[in-house]
Amino acid sequence: MNFWVEERLQCLQQAFNSEYCQAVEQVSHLLANRFQAGHTLLICGNGGSAADAQHIAAEFVGRFQIDRPGLPAIALGTNPATLTAWGNDHEFETIFARQVQSFGKAGDLLWVLSTSGRSRNILHALKIAKEKGLITIGMAGNNGGMISSLIDYPLFVAEKNTPYVQEIHLITYHRICQQVEAMLFAENIVEKKIAV
Repeated sequence: MNFWVEERLQCLQQAFNSEYCQAVEQVSHLLANRFQAGHTLLICGNGGSAADAQHIAAEFVGRFQIDRPGLPAIALGTNPATLTAWGNDHEFETIFARQVQSFGKAGDLLWVLSTSGRSRNILHALKIAKEKGLITIGMAGNNGGMISSLIDYPLFVAEKNTPYVQEIHLITYHRICQQVEAMLFAENIVEKKIAV
């Protein structure tokens, strides 16, 4: 057990180097600015990353740590009717691209999660996002893999072990959610402290 914990901690320490931490702060500022300007965040991933996309959307729409107004974030994997209809009638590889085409507007953001950086439906979504003028954020292991050239704001790590990459992603997006709340709703934090 001790070895397992040490291995996990070492993996996190290697991932959260100064360059990666700086990229996390840049993404936090980007999201705060885009939300403030009235833009929407679209998020997508497959499997565990689909669950992460829902988790991120829930933190922004609901709350992370403080009571405040909701922020416009949509996880693209949450409508089974859309996913199965499009996947069945057309192709699974464009299930996210179709939704980016439907919902995305210039200046909005597309945040993709891929532990391998090789997911074809993520690649298609990014290509449509570029065509429509969305800003792209990418979280991936394997140093970004195939998605690296399509990402404006990369949050890539060298790690290739899927569970380890997912653990890095969880800590990363929790930090981003915390920072965005602090930047946009500092007065709510002050009010809560005073109320206590």
